[in-house]
Amino acid sequence: MATKLSDATLAGLTTATVPTYDRAALTPGIVHFGVGNFHRAHQAVYLDRLFESGRDHDWAILGAGVLPSDARAREIFASQDYLTTVVAQSAAASSARITGGMTDMLPVGDVAATVAALARPETRIVSLTITEGGYFIDAATGQFDPGHPAIVADAASPEAPKTVFGLILAGLRARRAAGHAPFTVMCCDNIPHNGAVTRNTLTGLARLSDPGFADWIAETVAFPNGMVDRITPATGDREREIVLRDFAIADAWPVFCEDFMQWVLEDTFPAGRPALETVGVQFVPDVAPYEHMKIRILNGGHAIIAYPAGLLDIHFAHEAMADPLVRAFLRKIEQEEIIPELPPVPDTDLGAYFDKIEERFSNPKIGDTIRRLCLDGSNRQPKFIVPPIADRLAAGRGVGGLALASALWCRYCHGETESGAAIAPNDPNWDALQARSRAAREDPGAWLGMTEVYGETGRAAPFRDAFDGWLRALWAEGTEATIRRYLDGG
Repeated sequence: MATKLSDATLAGLTTATVPTYDRAALTPGIVHFGVGNFHRAHQAVYLDRLFESGRDHDWAILGAGVLPSDARAREIFASQDYLTTVVAQSAAASSARITGGMTDMLPVGDVAATVAALARPETRIVSLTITEGGYFIDAATGQFDPGHPAIVADAASPEAPKTVFGLILAGLRARRAAGHAPFTVMCCDNIPHNGAVTRNTLTGLARLSDPGFADWIAETVAFPNGMVDRITPATGDREREIVLRDFAIADAWPVFCEDFMQWVLEDTFPAGRPALETVGVQFVPDVAPYEHMKIRILNGGHAIIAYPAGLLDIHFAHEAMADPLVRAFLRKIEQEEIIPELPPVPDTDLGAYFDKIEERFSNPKIGDTIRRLCLDGSNRQPKFIVPPIADRLAAGRGVGGLALASALWCRYCHGETESGAAIAPNDPNWDALQARSRAAREDPGAWLGMTEVYGETGRAAPFRDAFDGWLRALWAEGTEATIRRYLDGG
């Protein structure tokens, strides 16, 4: 019989590692926006390990959110006393851990309660996992977008904020008025220079209504950059059923993830921080080399396997890696066009790092779907695929493999797999992408005209020529034959 997850049932659970620290004695030092799967498989696990070691119990998590889905999440978490089952999976084994580092979650939409929590002197870190697309960045310029409707609304009514950033500003205002030192703002999203991006968005919003306050934030608030890494698929009925079957735990929202995780952080926390270095977090003076490596090799690698696999009706990432063509396609691009452009990373062998990525992508236990990897290409391609193309072009080197990866994205957005199956909309801009993809079948330049994705790179003749040739080949010969031609040096 399954045990419903709660504080009252923890002592009787024998199928999972459970907290042995006194959860009632935890006090929150972190307000975290975006209590989704990645946060609960990453930051929350590190903190749970730290609390289990017997220290820093004043750094518990108080959850927060702004979306309707966050309100539903709060209901689920409250029903199980804010406990989460985290199932870490290697190819050979699975293990379950119940994490207990979140003590409560703020009512979604309650501005006064959220600002009061942010203003508490005990709140010394505000952290975020709000997805790569949640920072109000203009895709064409890569800079903060002051014209976004949500930003315009918060700037007009800073006393009634609706966005995460408007709430953070209100919290900082309240702290300054009360004479409390500002908290550190720690981005945990998978974006380049995530601390700098967060600073630009927060100060950009503040500047629209109070330039002096924006200057104060820029001068006094810390925004450490960080690199986060753990493959964490979405939760569905499959995951809930596995937790019931294999661990006899009834958890309405468990988290499944790989057994690997990494967190590299710049040590810039003037308000203090938990001793995360004691549980495996790397603190470094400059996170950029690690971030560059991870975004190019891992996230770029996901994009490389996603679209050919999607066109070939492959469902899971590990199934894509079991396909000799897709696996060879990934390795050739990584070894010839991505890894050679990366600067050295301290104490890291880039070749060995990619070998580990191959192993992680091949893990059959994760159940990471190709559809998830294909999601939101209009936001991910400019971050993961276009930059290495630009670097190769600047160095006068070829971009044949990366151009094919981009052409495969275009072909995917046409909305039909090689077998003729329909591809359901899989991007916030799906309609526009589909229209461009269909136009590009006759004129490949119609796709590269998306300056918000390609910028000046889309105008570079070597890339345009390579993209044009590959897209025409995809339509004339199909995905498998085109990838074979690339692998054969065609």
